[in-house]
Amino acid sequence: MPEKFSYSVRRAPRARQVRVRVDPERGVEVVLPPRAPERAAAAAVAELSPWIERRLAELARVRARVARDGSWLPYLDDRLTLVSEPERRRAHRQGGVLLIPAGEHARGAIERWYRRAARDEIGARLDAATAAAGTRYRVLAIRNQRTRWASCARDGAMSFNWRLLLAPERVLDYVVWHEVCHLEIADHSAQFWALLERRFPGWRDPAAWLRENGPGLVL
Repeated sequence: MPEKFSYSVRRAPRARQVRVRVDPERGVEVVLPPRAPERAAAAAVAELSPWIERRLAELARVRARVARDGSWLPYLDDRLTLVSEPERRRAHRQGGVLLIPAGEHARGAIERWYRRAARDEIGARLDAATAAAGTRYRVLAIRNQRTRWASCARDGAMSFNWRLLLAPERVLDYVVWHEVCHLEIADHSAQFWALLERRFPGWRDPAAWLRENGPGLVL
């Protein structure tokens, strides 16, 4: 019988059990422990087939809501028109235009540009928010986490996903304040949510937007 879904297999040295993920960019991925047989991947996909089908349908609906025709990309509350130049190697913004390399190098150049822009956008917001809250963070990292939009370590190290720049500006502001509140309260207790409400009133709307549309924030 042919496979219902195409999927990739990755072995993780620290994995203790078989895991199946549905990633917006990578599709269906099966993570195997080092000693698990290859057939375990097919068995897991077959067992979780209804869940995988629901997740793929959900991602398709999200992508339809944030569909783009390839001529532009969102940048917070703005749109950047994409203009390719054959000799270009790095993406560069000129006003409302993002100049990008032509062909296969475009995607990597665009992501690198968004990562650089994210450090500036998020760094400025993080500095302002911690100053207003009277707290301090230790370091800022820009990443492309699979399952997280941001994190705050106990030592004050902050990590944010560059793809937040593909969301509306208020969504980014919400995530920044969410993590700044974690500098004071590490858990998601009632006290944490009360603090977030005081620091960033109306946070529920951008949080709901991110839950619903986050999987579609891809290039």
